[in-house]
Amino acid sequence: MIRDTAARPAGVADIAEAVEFLAAHPQITAFDLVLIDANGIARGKIIRRHELLPIFRSGRHLPGSILGLDVSGEDVEETGLVWSDGDADRRAWPIQGSLVPLPWTNPPRGEVRLSLCELDGTPMAADPRHALARRDALLRADGYHPVLAYELEFYLLDREKDAAGNFQPLRLPLSGERPEGIQVYGVSELDRLEPFIDAVYRAAEAQNLPVETMISEYAQGQFELTLRHGSALRAADDLVMLKRLLRSVALRHGMMACFMAKPFAGRAGSGMHVHASLADAAGDNLFADRDDELSPLLRQAVAGLLETMDESMLVFAPHLNSWRRFSAQSYAPTTPTWARNNRSVAVRVPAGSGAGRHLEQRAAGIDTNPYLVGATVLAGMQRGIAAKADPGPETTAYAESAGDILPPGWRSAIEKASTSSFLKDALGERMHFVFLALKRAEYRRFAAEITALERLLYGEIV
Repeated sequence: MIRDTAARPAGVADIAEAVEFLAAHPQITAFDLVLIDANGIARGKIIRRHELLPIFRSGRHLPGSILGLDVSGEDVEETGLVWSDGDADRRAWPIQGSLVPLPWTNPPRGEVRLSLCELDGTPMAADPRHALARRDALLRADGYHPVLAYELEFYLLDREKDAAGNFQPLRLPLSGERPEGIQVYGVSELDRLEPFIDAVYRAAEAQNLPVETMISEYAQGQFELTLRHGSALRAADDLVMLKRLLRSVALRHGMMACFMAKPFAGRAGSGMHVHASLADAAGDNLFADRDDELSPLLRQAVAGLLETMDESMLVFAPHLNSWRRFSAQSYAPTTPTWARNNRSVAVRVPAGSGAGRHLEQRAAGIDTNPYLVGATVLAGMQRGIAAKADPGPETTAYAESAGDILPPGWRSAIEKASTSSFLKDALGERMHFVFLALKRAEYRRFAAEITALERLLYGEIV
């Protein structure tokens, strides 16, 4: 039996962080407690100001079933976290450096993100953040310090749907017009979005989020934001914070920030490209070019990602809609290939300085959980390095589909992931079990639904 000792886990935020924050922000009267579940969805509650310090002292009880919810927020008993577990409490602890203001709120609130632990202080293995922390620690034990950065593609949509009930692009704030044409890299579209962009950058600065470049992407109303690279955990933390920031700021500007992988048929999908490298203890890049050639370590990491890609696709494409993103000539990879300076491949080595060389994994959609994606990417890299694997020749043209090398769809990806010893190791056995239970439940829910298209095509025909 696990005793509720309130043992303080290593690495959680110190109470001094909360004391200093409260002194600096006397106007904040409430705080959002935020825990990220396996689907990447923020769960939690709002507390009053006087409740904050006790959480930093001794944590806060939360039910373990909060990590056994599907995308609609319903319990999935098959996770083993609901009734078979007695809906037992665990203890949530504040993440170091995560206490920030929410500058878009009125009256002003703050936010603190949480990780879930067992009552004795050991990591709760179904918390996806612990999966990434575990993989990061394993690499560090081998002398490798992971450095990650995520790109975030998303749509800004009108909060009102069209007459047919479909999404439609936003009206640009300064002109009142909807974007026309693709206008990738269009500067005018960004200029007409000025009030929203200014609010995003101001909010990011207030939260110490390293938000950098914003561009107009490959569809009407689609944009991309980049985040500066950092440690594995910090990079994933930044990504979940930025998604929440964009949703909240968009809402207050009459828009909807949409992170579906493919909200529109016939238009570009939204990816979450992962830039990764390994540093030594001194911070020097181990992927840096050697004698003007790609380093052997980088090539081995690429090989590991290619070899494990088919087993990993459920993490990179976890929902039914995720699979609509993959099609020929769509900038979403359809086969496990690699190349330098080629955006059609699954693993790209970007152009740039040899000293800053890194790889870019391009399979993941923006609808994924960055902790699970990060853990899976790092595990694939680690496998390739351990085996001193060779990625083979790089692709020199557009990477066309190579048949059945990757799972052909969502159900196949679930089946592949369920038997993958690699993915079980990458995520941890408990996280792997819970994630599969959630995906199977989500698949059953869609499989039982009769769609409007089915009624249209078959209602009076067959």
